[in-house]
Amino acid sequence: MTEVQSEVQPVAQETQKLANNKEIIAYLAEKFPLCFSLEGEAKPLKIGLFQDLAEALKDDERVSKTQLRQALRQYTSNWRYLHGCRAGAERVDLQGNSAGLLEEEHVLHAQQQLAEAKAKLAQQRAAQRAERAEKAKNNKKRYMRKNKGAQAGAGVEKNTALKKEAKSEAPLQAADLASLHKEARVKVKISDTVKGAVVLDIVKDGARVQLDNGLVINVSAESLFLG
Repeated sequence: MTEVQSEVQPVAQETQKLANNKEIIAYLAEKFPLCFSLEGEAKPLKIGLFQDLAEALKDDERVSKTQLRQALRQYTSNWRYLHGCRAGAERVDLQGNSAGLLEEEHVLHAQQQLAEAKAKLAQQRAAQRAERAEKAKNNKKRYMRKNKGAQAGAGVEKNTALKKEAKSEAPLQAADLASLHKEARVKVKISDTVKGAVVLDIVKDGARVQLDNGLVINVSAESLFLG
């Protein structure tokens, strides 16, 4: 009996494409470090560098021509790149070799792009500051309206409390025990409080009363006041 052995074929791994301009520029700086950079002042690129780049990476499945074109457009509009495009600067090819001096018209164009970019950023920041200021102003108005209402309410409560306090602090008029009679309304002072009551009976040197809360007690004449 012949034993058949099956060979396991290796599974080819799919190449992961670069997702965005940032990844592509980092990839280009890794492959062509004398041409592209991620930090500091960037060097002006050779005119027609895209064709050289497309040819150099034609078999690279990680990036397409369309992606390269978009990434180069972003790279050359970056402030680092525009700062590097000054008079006397030399262009470089993929290997970092000199590819001629930057022409004056290209220097002026880079300066204009840089100025426009800075002006646009300044406008955006001014708009953001104005928006934050307007928001803070509106928040302050809402707070003032809310606080004004709260203060008005507090004022009403304070006046009411003062009126009650003034009423409660009105001088008490002592009751004449001889003139009191059953069912007469009186005020009874117990400790520091004054309570309303009804006279149930007149007793020696005082009276028997029923407080408004229903409690029946005997009180002295000194604790009885006109109700």
